[in-house]
Amino acid sequence: MKTRMQMGTTLLAAALGASLLAATSVGIASDDDKGKQKHEQARALLEAGEIRSLEQVLQRVREEGHGHVLEAELEREDGRYVYEVEVLDEQGKVRKYEYDARSGEAINRDR
Repeated sequence: MKTRMQMGTTLLAAALGASLLAATSVGIASDDDKGKQKHEQARALLEAGEIRSLEQVLQRVREEGHGHVLEAELEREDGRYVYEVEVLDEQGKVRKYEYDARSGEAINRDR
């Protein structure tokens, strides 16, 4: 049976996954069109094996014990896709971690 924290994290991951797919950048269009295009671009990248799923990256964040995930975004930085994850640690401090979206490896531990 999942703990309350695990259930909350699972629900948060699902919500973040939906918002993540709307977070990649594409051309100019209405807000609804932008969201749909961003979602389709992220899905195409995932299906093509260009990026790992958000769930895989969040699983790594949980395994590393960084804290409670607040937000996650897929961004393009320096020619590669990066997941930026904001976490609330046990001391109540918001920390940011970056993971290479292709490999899942940590790029920046805390900034």
